[in-house]
Amino acid sequence: MTECDVLRVFCGPAGQYGNELGVVLEGAAVPSEAERLAFARKVGFSETVFVDDPERGVIDIYTPTSRLPFAGHPCVGAAWLLNVPALVTPAGVVGARTDGEFTRITARAEWAPARTLRQYGSVAEVNALPVPEPGEWIYAWAWQDEAAGQVRARAFPGRGDGIDEDEATGAAALLLTSRLGRPLHIAQGRGSRIETAPRPGGLIEVGGRVTSLSFNGRR
Repeated sequence: MTECDVLRVFCGPAGQYGNELGVVLEGAAVPSEAERLAFARKVGFSETVFVDDPERGVIDIYTPTSRLPFAGHPCVGAAWLLNVPALVTPAGVVGARTDGEFTRITARAEWAPARTLRQYGSVAEVNALPVPEPGEWIYAWAWQDEAAGQVRARAFPGRGDGIDEDEATGAAALLLTSRLGRPLHIAQGRGSRIETAPRPGGLIEVGGRVTSLSFNGRR
């Protein structure tokens, strides 16, 4: 049976919450795109990572319904688990570093999948949102403290694949940071935390805490 490590990415200060991520360290055990898609659908996480070269950080990312050239929380989780300075994704080379309790990646906004960034007037409005009908990937957000760069957000993938709301989403946070052009401290879902910042050369840094739920791998 193929082993799959399970991580939580973008955890709160005490290691709680965060978005669950499956990581298959022996990517060769699930070689084809069809097999990887079926595996991702079976485990049922919003994303699953297949590691094709752990030393070079070559990874392949899947939702239950599609392959992604890049995604934020899978890259942060894989960077933490593999402990490498960079990840190689179909979208491009993603920088990676560990800074104390945070693992951070740098990537370009154009690598992120399309998201609808929808601003609301208050945190209360975001908190009260029902899950919308499938069809559009929505990142709902409001300023919690604009001067301090504090944002409240919720994410609705809208894929109709059983993932109605993502607890934490790095790609959407990256896109919001690119649009606003400033560092952000994002509180998402029930209690996840995401830190972002623009970097030179058009890059965006996204980071947070990672912890393991079940672990068979390297770290």
